[in-house]
Amino acid sequence: MSDDLFPSGPWRGYFLDRREPGRHQMDLSLEFVNGRVTGEGGDRVGPFVISGRYDSGSGECHWTKSYIAAHDLFYEGIRVGKSISGIWELGPYRGGFKVWPLAYGDGDDNAETEKKEEAQPVDAVGELVGADTADAFRGR
Repeated sequence: MSDDLFPSGPWRGYFLDRREPGRHQMDLSLEFVNGRVTGEGGDRVGPFVISGRYDSGSGECHWTKSYIAAHDLFYEGIRVGKSISGIWELGPYRGGFKVWPLAYGDGDDNAETEKKEEAQPVDAVGELVGADTADAFRGR
């Protein structure tokens, strides 16, 4: 993989949370430079900032999503196809997420994918993020 798979600029995506079913949209502005990812964005919870790292060789990335004057969540993902997919965690809570560069349109976001994701239990990594992403997490 190369740095061009982590383009800086506007990204869009969603997170899943079994406590509140459905996709929860995120809009982000991300900057990827020399292994560091930083940015900001917003979702239904509120505005947030992003700070973390990425590896253009393995496609792995992780960051902290810090809501302004509130809590932090840890995100861990991997670049698969047009998007970054993975798991977010906040204490005992966890769920899946997927983000993609806005320049790629809607990514691979479609109603069929949404039905599969909502039908899956949140406890299983493979069922949360898809087989390719789950295999990458297990391969560590």
